[in-house]
Amino acid sequence: MKIAVFAGDGIGPEVTAQALRVLDALPIKVSLIEGDVGGVAYKRHGLPLPAETLVAAREADAILFGAVGDFDCDHLERHLRPEQAILGLRSELGLFANLRPAKVFPGMEGHSALKPEIAGAIDLLIVRELNGDVYFGEKGTRTTAQGLREGYDIMSYDEGEVRRIAIAGFEAARKRRGKLCSVDKANVLETSQLWRDVVIETHADYADVELSHMYVDNAAMQLVKSPGQFDVVVTGNLFGDILSDQASMCVGSIGLLASASLGERKTAYGTFGLYEPIHGSAPDIAGKGIANPMATILSLAELLRHSLGEEQQAARIEAAVAAALADGVLGGDLGGTANCSEIGDAVLTRL
Repeated sequence: MKIAVFAGDGIGPEVTAQALRVLDALPIKVSLIEGDVGGVAYKRHGLPLPAETLVAAREADAILFGAVGDFDCDHLERHLRPEQAILGLRSELGLFANLRPAKVFPGMEGHSALKPEIAGAIDLLIVRELNGDVYFGEKGTRTTAQGLREGYDIMSYDEGEVRRIAIAGFEAARKRRGKLCSVDKANVLETSQLWRDVVIETHADYADVELSHMYVDNAAMQLVKSPGQFDVVVTGNLFGDILSDQASMCVGSIGLLASASLGERKTAYGTFGLYEPIHGSAPDIAGKGIANPMATILSLAELLRHSLGEEQQAARIEAAVAAALADGVLGGDLGGTANCSEIGDAVLTRL
């Protein structure tokens, strides 16, 4: 089994190192392929996603990804900025479905910005489309007839793109509590109206799943007011980016949430995918050794589950993280004092 490891920028290398310690402790045999992405790749190779990194990604059964983002690169043209590495991997590898679970670990209810009794009910999965929307639509700047500068980004989806992410949402709901909420803005956007129409059409093949619809502004409110109502949420790229980050703070910290980006490619062991924490590169704390690696460790568990078929080992990792949290091993993001390596030690001990 081959895992490509792209640690990237900022705290990426620090948190990835702790996840690899956990991987090394498991009774499974894998080979690792390392590659540069993001700002570090630009500085070494002149591109945020070098050709050799893309080759390594295609040769692997899964990718463990750290983070990209470097303030030193903010002046670069957009196609050279670090963030283009993750966008490029998603596009080149056909990774269209982003799965972001959000669940409050026992004992962590008090760390949420919500009331503990509301936070404790959170157990949801956001399924976000990754290859369309304004992020990949035509964009640019122009001058209006009045001589004013104008920026534009085109939002669009075709019915095939909507159908495949809807199927991913329905399939995920079947494996959970059988409820799917499709989030759009169909009262304003034509793109969202097509989205809603295709989701309804797809529902005909999933009569066992309860389907509901919600406008994105209401969904944002409901995530704070009554998050326990949600099981699986399926939505587009832009809305999903925003709602999944909101959900992370509802559970207490962005440092606890993993993600999986999946496509249609199958491996000998499961579905090819890219796995990363959702917290970003956090350049302000990079190199200080205080980042929380739990989200990356949990991303490793998702990798084992979806791409390598190692459900038992994935569950062991998740139980070890839960035990460490229950025992009060908390990073600075949760008001604790444990540093990055100490959190890694704690997870390993309980594993």
